[in-house]
Amino acid sequence: MEDKTGLLPAIVQDYKSKQVLMLAYVNRESLQKSIETQTTWFWSRSRNQLWNKGSTSGNYQYIKEIRYDCDMDALLFLVEQKGHACHTGNMSCFYRKLEDSNQVNLNFKQGSAETVVDQVYRVITDRIDKKQPDSYTYSLHQKGLDQILKKVGEECIEVILAAKHQKKEDVVYEISDLVYHMLVLMAEKGISPRDIYDQLEDRRR
Repeated sequence: MEDKTGLLPAIVQDYKSKQVLMLAYVNRESLQKSIETQTTWFWSRSRNQLWNKGSTSGNYQYIKEIRYDCDMDALLFLVEQKGHACHTGNMSCFYRKLEDSNQVNLNFKQGSAETVVDQVYRVITDRIDKKQPDSYTYSLHQKGLDQILKKVGEECIEVILAAKHQKKEDVVYEISDLVYHMLVLMAEKGISPRDIYDQLEDRRR
């Protein structure tokens, strides 16, 4: 049974060691591709597209068996892992032990900054893809890269001026404007929020 987004959580486990490698999400199409190719395919919620694990890194997962749970709303992939499963270079994504819930900002809140950014980005790409005539986003896209860059520059100046002379709520408003126009620029250049998250994660380490 799919959730309201049409996705099912999929646990990936090494078929020999039984080590849990990662958690991802599948839709009907990615599941069908996984069955057909016998390598794992998932649905990327940040990029809003299918992805074949290992297609860029070479760290493919060769499927030995697929199981589903008693409620038919979760999947278990038993795989032969080539290389490492985690983008950090660790064998498993679950390489950290949680001893205190206050240690890290676990993503309990549905409206977290990352989720909101992903959602706004999807709205932007959807408006562009559908060529929505009454959309400011689409009109900006039609004007081309130079106009988008001009708007990003203008918003940067407004953030600087607000930070220098205005109240906190005004600065928040201007930063939000800048973030939106940066997301339009990212969509124009084919850069997803996940690309930024990965880069920031590398810098954090």
